[in-house]
Amino acid sequence: MKKAYIETYGCQMNISDSELMAGILAEQGFVSTDTPDDADVILVNTCAIRDHAEQRVIGRVGQLQQFRRGGAVVGVTGCMAQRMGESLLGRAGGVDLVMGPDAYRQLPQKLADVSARRTPPPALPLAHGTHAPQQPRGLTVLGFDPHENYEGVAAKRVSAVSAWVPIQRGCNYRCTYCIVPYVRGDEKNRDPRAILAEVRQLAADGVPEVTLLGQTVNSWEHGDWSFPRLLREVARVDGIRRVRFTSPHPNGFTRELVEVMAAEPAVCRQLHLPVQAGHDRTLKRMLRRYTVAEYLEKIEWVRAAMPGIALSTDVIVAFPGETEEEYEATLELMRHVRYDDAFLYRYSEREGTPATRLPRDQFVPEDIGQARLERLIETHRQIQSEIYHAEVGRVEEVLVEKEGRRGGVQGRTAGNKVVTFDGPASLIGTFAEVRLTGTSGSTFSGELVESAELAEMAA
Repeated sequence: MKKAYIETYGCQMNISDSELMAGILAEQGFVSTDTPDDADVILVNTCAIRDHAEQRVIGRVGQLQQFRRGGAVVGVTGCMAQRMGESLLGRAGGVDLVMGPDAYRQLPQKLADVSARRTPPPALPLAHGTHAPQQPRGLTVLGFDPHENYEGVAAKRVSAVSAWVPIQRGCNYRCTYCIVPYVRGDEKNRDPRAILAEVRQLAADGVPEVTLLGQTVNSWEHGDWSFPRLLREVARVDGIRRVRFTSPHPNGFTRELVEVMAAEPAVCRQLHLPVQAGHDRTLKRMLRRYTVAEYLEKIEWVRAAMPGIALSTDVIVAFPGETEEEYEATLELMRHVRYDDAFLYRYSEREGTPATRLPRDQFVPEDIGQARLERLIETHRQIQSEIYHAEVGRVEEVLVEKEGRRGGVQGRTAGNKVVTFDGPASLIGTFAEVRLTGTSGSTFSGELVESAELAEMAA
């Protein structure tokens, strides 16, 4: 049997796409492997959001050349592949296949084409002074398919405990800093009947948690179906104990959605709502289509309906033209909202996005941008640590996902917080009542309530 190794960089959508590719290859007899050592196919599924991520991938593809000894095919897929195209064949060194996110159904055939190209044709005599034509360096399969939602493809899922369920591909927003619409195309929404059938099958397979996935997931709609309606129906599927969704856009975050979240017990009391900046002028230049006041009003809706909900966000600092006053406003917003978690970045210029056309004198110097990021991280970590320490002593229901790195098992609370505690591997896939006994400031250690009670009785 041929073996396929897939290495994934980037967001949850990329993880889901890797599961799709693994499923497509499995249908052709490929077996997934966790290491590239003896793989026949090595795929690097990539992200294009930041330049640093792309440079890491180029370096990694160079490292993977050592595994070509058995004649392995090396491919680069995903957003970076779509953005850079044929130039990857020369820059990354030894790339046989470059494939964008809408082309994965063609993966088996294109791998066969690559193998055919590698087989040298029969030698033919050449006329004096002529040279044999060069073999193509590799294949590129790019472009967008306005109808490709990968319906009918059985994903080969990494986890039997929690599953990504993509409901939407692409994006219709055009935030000025973001490359996503240019590497994933316009928004394409799946049929709700297909989504619900997939969720029911996951429940039948014993998967207790699903996450609905989309670039701006709450903009999903199909016919007379809205996202709140879909969320309600998914939450009511028998056997599904937890439902999450990511990532919503504040612009379409409605009271109706909050009402569904609050009313359905299976919907986790956790929300990731990207804010990106804390000043209206910056948000306008980012083309985010909401104001700080409008964003904070939505946070108020959520906390009024679901007290204690865990909140997380995305923030970009040093966007071109950001002043010290605007940066300070972002810090103030972080202090006001007090997020349980946050993903914090310095602006990364992406070729082809509207922000690159802003006057160069508006670009924030790298040293200032880095200093702003470090101060933002410090501010957030202090807030996060205070929140986590205040929760020590609570008893939480934890969905156990895997064995811990240093023993025991690891899982997540309904608030999406990581907890590690002593317990047998047989707990994986089950829910356990766990008392939070300590924290690093971003994760928890815990103790099974049953074990704690027995210890108290013994004492």
